[in-house]
Amino acid sequence: MTEQVAKPQRALMPDYLRLVALFGIVIVNVQFIAFSALQGFADPVARSPADAVTLWLVNGLALLKTYGLFSFMFGVGLGLLMRSAARRGLPFGKLYRNRMAGLLGLGLLHGCLFFPGDILVIYAVTGSVLYLLRDWPVRRLVRLGAVLLVLQPMIALPLLLGPSDTPPEFFAIEEKALGAGGFWDAVLFRSVGFLFTLFVFLIVQGISALGWFCLGLAAVRSGMIDRADHPLWARARRVCLWPGAALSITGAALWQWGPASYGAALTVFAAPIATLGYLGLIAALARPPGPVMSRILKAGGSSLSIYLGQSIILSTLFSAYGAGLWNAVDRGTATLIAVLVTFGLIAALALWHRRFALGPFEWVLRRITYAGLRR
Repeated sequence: MTEQVAKPQRALMPDYLRLVALFGIVIVNVQFIAFSALQGFADPVARSPADAVTLWLVNGLALLKTYGLFSFMFGVGLGLLMRSAARRGLPFGKLYRNRMAGLLGLGLLHGCLFFPGDILVIYAVTGSVLYLLRDWPVRRLVRLGAVLLVLQPMIALPLLLGPSDTPPEFFAIEEKALGAGGFWDAVLFRSVGFLFTLFVFLIVQGISALGWFCLGLAAVRSGMIDRADHPLWARARRVCLWPGAALSITGAALWQWGPASYGAALTVFAAPIATLGYLGLIAALARPPGPVMSRILKAGGSSLSIYLGQSIILSTLFSAYGAGLWNAVDRGTATLIAVLVTFGLIAALALWHRRFALGPFEWVLRRITYAGLRR
């Protein structure tokens, strides 16, 4: 990739990318919201053949891949924020500091109150490192991103594939808090789990997140994000999509029905390849939308509100203080509920955007980001 002057028209690819990532991440997250999250990473958890098939598809097609898409978009967001700050003559350092502080605060609340698998805290911490790389040339960003994506499985897998040492009584505590307890019982359990796992998540997920951040920033700096027809997207689609998907599906099958640790390892190693292929595929889909799709893409642009809304609604539905569905439905049903909730949030935000320019949590983050600055 080489440095270019950005095109003035709005880039379509980020809108499509957000929409795809939102559906992908929710079908992964609901597996940890609707069921026990205390098993070891490679432990088989299916209770029926149908559950096994659901987990195979989720792990093979979405796990780690949609996380990569979201992380790539974070790097894109940094590049676009730099453009906006330069255009408006605002101090980017203060702007970015405020934004990371806002993400950190929202992430801590999200992780403790609703979903211990929060990614916002990891993004705030790792994104602070990305700030130091903001002026790096494109080739250097791409090289560092590639190195981090290769390095991440080597560091993460020994942590993930170690024997599960969760005491049996912890499962009873989890069931009491989520399957029978009230809101504050669930909050206490989630808060303890979030704080205990955060450091491991920062290592396991933070390395790959920073790698995708670098690639996303490079895509903005090179002008690739503005051009869905850029030849490198076609190359990613041609070279990475089918090999990455095939390796990931194979790894997920071994994970579910074969040697679990080998299958989980193959799934982790294949994830960056599949994600690059997904980026190429999304670029092929990023064409000027019609009226209905325009509304959907605009609503999907409020990705922070949808991401947090997914956790708030799903954690309520599956906990005892809500609909009491925790561990009470099969994984296919839980996944369908998650998809329907996401459609509902998109529809609600489409109506919201008829009156308001920003989603509710985007408005909160924007207020924090521009606090004390001339807009």
